[in-house]
Amino acid sequence: MSNTKYVFVTGGVTSSLGKGIIAASLAKLLQERGFSVTIQKLDPYINIDPGTLNPYEHGECYVTEDGAETDLDLGHYERYLNIPTSQANNVTTGRIYQSVINKERKGEFLGKTVQVIPHITDEIKRRIQILGETGDYDIVITEIGGTVGDIESLPYVESVRQMLWEKGEDNAIVIHLTLVPYLAAAGELKTKPTQHSVKMLMQSGVSPNILVCRTEHEISDDIKRKLALFCNVKTEDVIQSIDAETIYDVPNLMLDQGLDEVVLKKLQLSSPLKPELKVWNNFLQKHKNPKHEVEIALIGKYIELQDSYKSITEAFIHAGSTHETKVKVRWIHSESLTPNNFEKQLDGVNGILVAPGFGDRGIDGKIKAVQYARENNIPFFGICLGMQMAVIEFSKNVLGLKDAFSTEMKKDALNPVINLMESQENVTEKGGTMRLGAWDCKVEKGSKTYNAYKSENISERHRHRYEFNNDYLEQIETAGMKATGTNPKTGLVEVVEITNHPWFVGVQYHPEYKSTVLKPHPLFVDFIKAALKQSKK
Repeated sequence: MSNTKYVFVTGGVTSSLGKGIIAASLAKLLQERGFSVTIQKLDPYINIDPGTLNPYEHGECYVTEDGAETDLDLGHYERYLNIPTSQANNVTTGRIYQSVINKERKGEFLGKTVQVIPHITDEIKRRIQILGETGDYDIVITEIGGTVGDIESLPYVESVRQMLWEKGEDNAIVIHLTLVPYLAAAGELKTKPTQHSVKMLMQSGVSPNILVCRTEHEISDDIKRKLALFCNVKTEDVIQSIDAETIYDVPNLMLDQGLDEVVLKKLQLSSPLKPELKVWNNFLQKHKNPKHEVEIALIGKYIELQDSYKSITEAFIHAGSTHETKVKVRWIHSESLTPNNFEKQLDGVNGILVAPGFGDRGIDGKIKAVQYARENNIPFFGICLGMQMAVIEFSKNVLGLKDAFSTEMKKDALNPVINLMESQENVTEKGGTMRLGAWDCKVEKGSKTYNAYKSENISERHRHRYEFNNDYLEQIETAGMKATGTNPKTGLVEVVEITNHPWFVGVQYHPEYKSTVLKPHPLFVDFIKAALKQSKK
């Protein structure tokens, strides 16, 4: 039997309070104390995964090593803990119901009426405990998406109630994250929203063990006592989470508030180690006190919701800290780049990153951005679709193949330099069917990419259907764009570079998914280094 302890993180009053950051910060502190910790996210929507969701709906879709398309919170978990997550770390209502219905169709319930309780709740509990039963983790933290009181969250809250009863109070606890708003007109903090939120949670049979209160102003001892009294917790179990300058401050704030100590006490665990956060604070020190600044143009199609590129902007922060450099992002909508204004819009930037995406919207703007970077020797980084745009731009303007295109945007392209992958030709379903997860890549010695990684053999995460068309490889290479990274088994081109350019790299994979605080991604580090060099010209 597993001795894993469970911590559940619920949210009340409003969404977007930062349950993921609190969960990741707690996990970081427990990890520093020597415990093996993982975090999972339960999402109450009926999609099987976020893979088919528009980024405007849900921010970026984060991809794990084993090819799961997951919630962007898993990116935070990996960036804080520096350990990979997996398929088991993200569960959606869609996946739960799909599993139960499949079992019902096979007759596994022996003719019973299939109901939310016990069948759906049993499946939720089974999923929650998958990670715990591996024996790899001392503590599993489970973040429950949505807000207490949402209809769609009810089966999850009920599953938590059952697990608290089954595991006992020393083995499973609930942290409830809530809001203590400041009313400027009254000049005071208000506890009533938190009281109502806790009351609603208790009506579902769950009494929180710890309250974490988001606030803009310091919470006084009087308010803590009031919250403790009305919410049925001890005063020391009311933890203040004041607005922070950066999400990377939160582990230190939670350490100051003693969140990790309160959690360990409740779970009856102890450790001789104290969280020192040495490497973390070294990163934070450099991030907050930069000696240089660079401006990077991020060319994307979903820039109205910057969470669509969350992993990229965080990778900039990690790489910037390495060089003690503030990375300022100039957000440019690819649809807004036209032949008449692209030079003005891109003027003065020290680097250009063309971001991933799908579909034909804004493609011409992306191609123009690539052309500007290539012709003006501006450091260029193309990711996934960005790499494909670099190949198309080069084929059009250097090779002279004016009708070079991708069959994703133009099915009957005369020169399909980017083509549908063979393995994708008979795929009709959209969800979870792309080339996903970690794939190997062999990097050419002496290339910019090799110099960044310091290694010939790398593994990176993918999420795409279209690929570089090897029929054009020879003529593209002859003209000066080299394939410097390929998949050793399939020969699929993973990396392209322009050799006579200061820094021009396009990658078919998503390096941003693997950048963490403790291990900034080598390509981002090298790109920012090139941008820094450019800024000094």
